[in-house]
Amino acid sequence: MQLPSEAQLLRIFIGESDRAGHRPLYEVIVEEARKRGMAGATVLRGIMGFGKNSRIHTAKILRLSEDLPLVIEIVDAEERIEAFLPDLDAMIHDGLITIEKVRVIAYRHEGDPKPKT
Repeated sequence: MQLPSEAQLLRIFIGESDRAGHRPLYEVIVEEARKRGMAGATVLRGIMGFGKNSRIHTAKILRLSEDLPLVIEIVDAEERIEAFLPDLDAMIHDGLITIEKVRVIAYRHEGDPKPKT
């Protein structure tokens, strides 16, 4: 798969305890992105954060239960990101979704043929 040099970064902010049925929401989102053939997705776990309700979520040692912040990042062509948004909106009840334009410098795999110079 090739990515255009001008693409979009979809960033989804949710909580670690957010669910889609009995499954973690982040897993459902990443698997759906993969099914759609999107370029890739990464889930990042934060050590501290707060959202719209201003409740602090942290990974302090003495906390018994954690609901740490997660960020899911997906980079792909604008059309593919836009097509994914309605399904994301239906999945995410608490969270934040942002999009920004990005310039793709390299998108390759070790087994890919070398680019022509």
